[in-house]
Amino acid sequence: MTEASKLRLSVEWFGDHIEVIDQTLLPGREELRRIDTVEGVVDAIRRLVVRGAPAIGVCGAFGVVLGLQGTRLGTVCSARETLESVAVRIAAARPTAVDLPRAVQRTAAATADADSAEEMIERAEQEALAIQAEGRESCRLIGEYGRRELAGVTRILTHCNTGRLATSGWGTALGVVYAKAAAGEPVEVLASETRPLLQGARLTAWELSSAGIPVTLVTDSMSGAVMASGRVEAVVVGCDRVARNGDTANKIGTYTHAVVAHAHAIPFYVAGPLTTFDLDISSGNEIVIEERPASEVLCYGGRQVAASVPVWNPAFDVTPADLITAFITDRGVLRPPYAESIPRAFENGVRP
Repeated sequence: MTEASKLRLSVEWFGDHIEVIDQTLLPGREELRRIDTVEGVVDAIRRLVVRGAPAIGVCGAFGVVLGLQGTRLGTVCSARETLESVAVRIAAARPTAVDLPRAVQRTAAATADADSAEEMIERAEQEALAIQAEGRESCRLIGEYGRRELAGVTRILTHCNTGRLATSGWGTALGVVYAKAAAGEPVEVLASETRPLLQGARLTAWELSSAGIPVTLVTDSMSGAVMASGRVEAVVVGCDRVARNGDTANKIGTYTHAVVAHAHAIPFYVAGPLTTFDLDISSGNEIVIEERPASEVLCYGGRQVAASVPVWNPAFDVTPADLITAFITDRGVLRPPYAESIPRAFENGVRP
């Protein structure tokens, strides 16, 4: 397996521009896209050129830097006006994942005491780089905690894509898989397609096969049959926002897998960093669910494949906390009751 440290990051910073792997083109082409404007950042996040809660957080942070760089010769006042506008635009690009607004706000806040536009840019850049580095370390820790938690587990079902394409490191849910493989433990993955945009089929299957990890693709509607067959020992998924009580928003279809896993007494784990937990909301009822264009369901490959009827296309669903066995985080494994274990994980000065 290729070591995570040798893999290209999904989002990379080059001082005056961002380079991302264009995930809309995979697996057909692996192509880098250069982004050097705030408009480009917002467009890339909205169109899923870059996706995954941690990755869009990093991209958004560097987007703040790009926005400020245009104010290099201006006054502090004009730079702060630009910063406020840029932060709002980037944070609103996708509403469900908490990592994006949190990273944007953190990067903007780092400039608060700067005395010049140049110093604001420097501080914002250093903060964005710190967010990226912390994300990479979070992936490593999640992988190690998950490997220990799933000792003896070989066959894992996952949903969407939660690996190096979606994070700053080797991944969250897939980070657990990579950690097991790196330790020489046998592991194989059943990847659900993740309709309608097929992140599991296009991205997870490509990523794992490229890393030499056995992966079998199933459609989303096959999860019941595959769990009933005894082929799944655990389900491990990522998360885009976790409420204080443990209710979890993740890619649409996750809730279905959780219900089926519960029916078959199969452990269902959610893997993610504390940056994806939102203590400001008490339950999943408060999570804003992004709705995507109807064309994503009606069309495939630029061609309409469905009847022209109304479409409901939520990008995420919410899995109730009582269906989640445990959270695998960069602070360890959190277990029920989550109303106690989640807030406790943020104690002792832990930075959200």
